Amino acid sequence: MKSQRLIPLIIATTAGLLLAHSGVELGPNGGRILEFSDNETIHGEVTVKDGHFHIAVLDKDMKPIVVDQQSLTATTGDRKAPVKLEVSRNAKGFNVPLVKAGEWLILRYKKNADAKAITARLEYDTATCGECKNPEWLCKCKPE
Repeated sequence: MKSQRLIPLIIATTAGLLLAHSGVELGPNGGRILEFSDNETIHGEVTVKDGHFHIAVLDKDMKPIVVDQQSLTATTGDRKAPVKLEVSRNAKGFNVPLVKAGEWLILRYKKNADAKAITARLEYDTATCGECKNPEWLCKCKPE
């Protein structure tokens, strides 16, 4: 009998955890941090400027790294029919066209031509967080 009463409680608690959002790591320029290494020594900071994503490359201390040998590829769209995005590079990072709200941006970063590619994913959720008032993809709220 008690187990029948516990089941709805467990389901409600689990559903609440799944629906709750958690904050993301933000970089020194207020952008979203993505991992560009297996050991947290290289990061990408994604910001939006002039209708493009700007991806700055940062070291383990969140200091900018000059972009010279690094490469980045970007895709979006349906997994069955991904769309490759044009990526431009300058000394401060990479520029990628914005994806539609709610779509995923898939980035593949390589430290140099011989390095293994590291994949990072970002859901471009532009809905406003009710607590911190930022777009969800830049939510500052702490995990519950």
